[in-house]
Amino acid sequence: MIWTVLLVAALLGAWQLYVAVSGVSDIVLPAPLDVARALAENPGLLWDNFRTTAVEVAGGIAVALVVGLVLAVALHLSARARRALYPLLVASQAVPVPVLAPLLVVWLGFTVGPKLVIIGLVCFFPVVVTTLDALRRTDPDQLKLLRTLDASRWQVLRWVELPAALPAALSGAKVAVAVAVIGAVLAEDAGAESGLGLMITQANAQFDIALSFAACVVLAAFALVLFFTLQTAERRIAPWAHPAERGTST
Repeated sequence: MIWTVLLVAALLGAWQLYVAVSGVSDIVLPAPLDVARALAENPGLLWDNFRTTAVEVAGGIAVALVVGLVLAVALHLSARARRALYPLLVASQAVPVPVLAPLLVVWLGFTVGPKLVIIGLVCFFPVVVTTLDALRRTDPDQLKLLRTLDASRWQVLRWVELPAALPAALSGAKVAVAVAVIGAVLAEDAGAESGLGLMITQANAQFDIALSFAACVVLAAFALVLFFTLQTAERRIAPWAHPAERGTST
């Protein structure tokens, strides 16, 4: 942890020095001290908009996790579905959000609905890929054992394949966290009444770039919190995926 703090401090110092020496305009690149000042002077504004974005991001990741798990299981159980749907899932990630967002706003209105759909759309693919790969790499010896015990397909899925795939699904969700905040910004830019994405757009339009960077700092901090929350949840929900850690704790 200390090395992370030192590295961040070094990067901020280099940033501050570059702005001071280069004479770059604060409309292009504000100094870290200006960003810190924007954070200190606008806590209420940042907090109000953060609450909106936090609900959208957390809800979108939850949607992506559920949909990703269901799709991965469906593709795993049906080779025909896998051949038909997998290319479409890959193609869905190439659809630009700015093209899709206005349509969702027209269909669902200026509610949280379009934001959840957009965030879920950009986040579910890592969950599907990691979960499907884990399901297909289930220990063959365990599968043979259950077959000798005359276990049904559902029992094999319930007792072996899903527990083996759960850590991978949570790992996919951790990968999706960084994408989720970007999806929230794009979704809010297409149509929202509040949120950090809308705040960034408005701050840029008013040439208050320091405030825009301050909102980005809040987003980055939130992404870190979500990432480590999922990491902690993975250790608690799927402790069998971390046998080394269990051994060192005893």
